[in-house]
Amino acid sequence: MAGVKAAELIVICFMLLQGFVAAFNCTSPTPAALFDQLAKHLFSNKLLRPVETFAKPINISISITVAGILGVDEKTQTLSSVLWQVLEWDIEGLNWDEKECAAKRVSVPRDNLWVPDIQIKQLLDEASSTKTPYVYLYNTGHVYDDKPITVVTSCQLGIYTFPFDIQNCSLTFGSYIHFATDIQMIQGATAEKVLKESRDVIVTNGEWELADINIADSSLHLDDGSYSEITYYIVLRRRPIVYVVNLLVPSCFLITVDLFSFVLPPQSVDRSSFKMTLILGYTVFLLIMNDLLPVTGEKTPLINVFFSISLALMVASLLETLFITNIQYKPREYSAVPHWLSVLVLRYLAVLVCIPPKERSNRVTVSLNPSHKAPSANTSATSLSDHQSISDVTLSGKAAPASLDSPEPVVEQLRMLGRELTAIRVQMDKYCQGTKATQEWEMIGTVIDRLLFGLYIIFIFVSFITIISIWIWHNSFAT
Repeated sequence: MAGVKAAELIVICFMLLQGFVAAFNCTSPTPAALFDQLAKHLFSNKLLRPVETFAKPINISISITVAGILGVDEKTQTLSSVLWQVLEWDIEGLNWDEKECAAKRVSVPRDNLWVPDIQIKQLLDEASSTKTPYVYLYNTGHVYDDKPITVVTSCQLGIYTFPFDIQNCSLTFGSYIHFATDIQMIQGATAEKVLKESRDVIVTNGEWELADINIADSSLHLDDGSYSEITYYIVLRRRPIVYVVNLLVPSCFLITVDLFSFVLPPQSVDRSSFKMTLILGYTVFLLIMNDLLPVTGEKTPLINVFFSISLALMVASLLETLFITNIQYKPREYSAVPHWLSVLVLRYLAVLVCIPPKERSNRVTVSLNPSHKAPSANTSATSLSDHQSISDVTLSGKAAPASLDSPEPVVEQLRMLGRELTAIRVQMDKYCQGTKATQEWEMIGTVIDRLLFGLYIIFIFVSFITIISIWIWHNSFAT
């Protein structure tokens, strides 16, 4: 009896020296016989890490496949994705003969094996997904664990170049409790293979597309020890067509319409009304499309700067129109144009904006107002002779009545008629020609309007080219 116990003790020691479990033989090439041996030699030790000694770490190989991008939330800074996670490790000392047991691999319940506690460090929520209760066990002791997971992870999103932004979200896989002395994380498939498989199986075709995947080994060092980790960098590129069509194109159209509104004459009141209508329409447009804009983070998105500049340009264009209209419509309230302003605007700025200087008219209108000045003898004689000639012409047409009536009432009526015609002529000359000051103020308004129009065009092109260059530079730097 003592010899039997000693033999059993020797066998147990030999098994411990050889590995976690020893090789076993199936009594028959049936699944029942194989599972009887697994239950006897393996399933009973599911609480222990399958290594020869606890001082030896177990190597866990991991690889993932991105099966879908469900969404990116800029407000909560999260990424929702569907992953196929594959974990592989070896149970030391376990093996069986493939021919004797009639099986190279079998699927066994996950709960009957020791499974590493691999978690994603950025995990915020694990959504409901299909549970896979089985893993593959090979005759060499190799374990293959493949399961789909739907996860919501934190991701630091940069929306500065929205909607042409590229996001780089990291997924760090590692043991939650075991240090690097217990579990070592090893990269499975290469980054190129993971990217190719992900693009082949990805099922979502929404706002985001998978641009690239990078893999790097990392470690988390704490006071108690360090953790072995594998980090996957998921590079996502936004599809901007929706935002270009709904946001950028309408804004560019409105800016173009506002630009061509300078073609309207500055004297027209319709020009200011037209610009006010544009500003009102653009404001309503921004309010309607506000839901498409991202929430402002650490940096203001360039598209918000684009909209602010567009609105500011429209307001500045309206203020310029009001200023020019004020000069064009109220010149009589101003005094004569200062000499320095006339020289600066009409001589230099007019040449700069390609407006030729307007030649001054040499026509002088001289009128005599009998009601303000006492008529002289010569003037009276002249008027009398003029009126007498008109009277003669009139009387020649009506010879019979003139011979009977006195000419004095006719001459008096002709004098009154002449004074009224002179007053009408003076008022018509003032209305059509204007004074010298009025003409100069109108010319100054035209030159300033043309100058501000040129500056408006330059500022629009410089601003938009700068914003587009920043968009391109940031995207090239991100990639």
